Amino acid sequence: MSTGLIIFGVIVAAAVFALIAYNRLVALSQRVGQAFADIDVQLKQRHDLIPNLVETVKGYAAHERGTLDDVIKARNIAMSAQGPAQVGAAENQLSGALGRLIALSEAYPDLKANANFQQLASELSDIENKVAASRRFFNNAVQEYNTAIQQLPAALFAGAFGFTPKEFFDLGASRATVEQTPQVKF
Repeated sequence: MSTGLIIFGVIVAAAVFALIAYNRLVALSQRVGQAFADIDVQLKQRHDLIPNLVETVKGYAAHERGTLDDVIKARNIAMSAQGPAQVGAAENQLSGALGRLIALSEAYPDLKANANFQQLASELSDIENKVAASRRFFNNAVQEYNTAIQQLPAALFAGAFGFTPKEFFDLGASRATVEQTPQVKF
């Protein structure tokens, strides 16, 4: 009889542990989803700002049509991207196109002095900072989730419950540019 109680106790303890592990993994998975949704909100604001910025630049630099078209094309690709890997790649392409667009202001002093352009550029800079913060939060959530599904004893249950590793929001090819130390010349 005591052997039966011990086996029953072990089975109950294993079931309770599996339930706790499952609930923790669900919570971490939801956190990853919420973090990606936060990035999506910031990127939507960025995408909504771009047409206004392009229209402002178009008034001053109409013959820079290639740059303006590149920004619109990159925006459309970014808006249709799905999942962290595709969104990351598309947003990197959009960031490059926006960088070229903002660089046009150096060649056009009237554009650079335009209050509307300055406001839009400031809003874009603010959104870029928010996107960077959201990416960090997302990658932290992914790291916690991936660690949780790989650590014992939860790793014994994670696969059976359908928990698989999530992708980080990676900078991809532009990582070298971001990590490169800026050159300062006097």
